[in-house]
This record gives sequence, structure tokens and C-alpha cells, in this order.
Amino acid sequence: MSILLAESAKLSNDVLLQGVIETVLKESPILQAMPFIEIVGNGLTYNRETSLAAAAWHPPLGDWVTPTAPTFDQLTATLAVLGRNADLDNFIKQTRSNLQDIEATVIELAAKSVRMEFERAFLYGCVANYLGMTGDANSINGLIKLIATGTASSQVIAMGATGAALTLAKLDELIDAVLGGKPDLLLMSKRSRRKVNALARAAGNNLEVGTGKLGEFAQFYNGIQIGVSDYVLDAHVLTASVETAVTGGTCSTIYAMQFGEGAVCGATNGGIQVEPIGAMEGKDANRNRIKWYVSLVDFCVQRRAALIGVTD
Repeated sequence: MSILLAESAKLSNDVLLQGVIETVLKESPILQAMPFIEIVGNGLTYNRETSLAAAAWHPPLGDWVTPTAPTFDQLTATLAVLGRNADLDNFIKQTRSNLQDIEATVIELAAKSVRMEFERAFLYGCVANYLGMTGDANSINGLIKLIATGTASSQVIAMGATGAALTLAKLDELIDAVLGGKPDLLLMSKRSRRKVNALARAAGNNLEVGTGKLGEFAQFYNGIQIGVSDYVLDAHVLTASVETAVTGGTCSTIYAMQFGEGAVCGATNGGIQVEPIGAMEGKDANRNRIKWYVSLVDFCVQRRAALIGVTD
């Protein structure tokens, strides 16, 4: 069973942990919408269907032909360790806490950095080198690698060979590339969101306005929430309708995805944890460690897609 981070906070009676989770969720449309599967062990091995078994019509009372067997890819989402130490000098804690809780502030900043790094890795994480990015064996593979925007496929829609201005027709094509229902989220840069707003106004239909998962202001296109991430770059490079680099160009990417088991989902063992390390040897300070054993699971290729080459 998968569960949203916001719901997992309700299951904890640790006030410090609740505060850390709230900080992680804040301003992150990805973490607000994506559920996480709690797993045992250091990875999740799953079968992803690559082709269906074909059905056929058969004559009455006749022999049935041998059915075509479905095919699968067996994949493993290996947990990676994401975290940061929150160190607080005891002198500062004792002499500078008259206006605010210094320790709470330090922990909040550490939690914020964990959220920022996860959001970056969700988009651009790569274990091996990809599109000019240096791989990090300690990280996870993000959307750009899972969708493989450097390779032509039905889930990679290009705005021309080297990029072009966004149109609502192409945005609709992106949405239609996600099968099994509407996407749960359209993830884009601020520049792309401004363009979608302008196109909607020009068409005489302003974007729908509603509330997001945490009650915050949110915009919707065709009933699908628009998520804006500061980590979606507007500097991608396109050649022959595929991405060749994520820096040095003027293009951006819009992602459409469904969340949950059977779609795009997170995996974790123990969830976000706050571990009090205590007094530091050789230093007059105390340490708290925020850690997260986490990975990204891509259950079905048809449940996410990318529109690449968006120039404005």
C-alpha cells in the first residue's frame, strides 16, 4: 500500500518529525501528490509489462490457437540514502535563542535542503552519465532518465526538431500520451506556466483555479493540476527531435504523469527520519541527522510522458 507523505505525518506522534515532513512538503507539488510505498529491504523488484497477450476470435466448437504470451521487463528500484546533518553550536543555542528557537530553525533548513535535492533528483537524477550530466552512483534515476528523453518514443513528444513555441494542441497531445486516465500532474517551469496562462487567455479560457493537496492555491488545465518546479530547466538542447543536453540551450520540458502503484511512485524504508546524534566529539555542538532511504519507481511506461523542446 502506498501513502502520501502528508498522511504519514499524521501517523507520527513525534512533533519534530511532523515539522520536518511539513517542511519537506511545503512548496513541492511533486511530494504533495506522489505516494510512497513502504518496502522491506534495500530495493523493490517489480515486473513491468512491455506487451500484452493478444486476444483473438475463435470458431464455435473449433480449436483455439495458441495464445501469445505477454512479455515483461524485470526492474529494480534500489533505495538511495538522502540526508543532511543539522549541527548546532551550543554557544549559539544558549546565547542567541532569545528571539527564536535556533535549533528548530537549523533543523528546518536541513529539511528544506533535503526536499530541494529530492526534487532536483526526481527530475534530473541519473546513476550513470546521461545527456551531458555526470552520473552519481549514490543517487536515483529521475524522470528524464526513466522516460529517456534522449531517445524517440511514443512517450516523448517533441516541439519540432530543435524546439518551438508551446501550443495548446501539443499540450493536449502530451496529455493524450498518458494512458489509463488523465495525468495527476503537469509539471513545468515558471516560464512554461506563463506561456500556458497566455495561451489560455488568448483562447478565451482562463486556467481553472482551485486548491492543491495542502489547501494552497493551484491552477488546473483541463482538470489537471499544474505543478511548477524551480528545478525544471529552460536550457535543454534538442537535436533531431530528441534531447541531447540539459544545459546550453533554450528549451524546456513539460512532464505529464499519473501517481500511485501502477504508475509513478516513490519507495522508502522507514520514511523520513530524524535521528538525534547528540554531542559531537571535539566540538561544542549537538547534531541531528535527517535521513531518507528513498527511490523512484516507474511501474508503467504509458503512465508518464514528456513534451520536449518548449522554447517559450
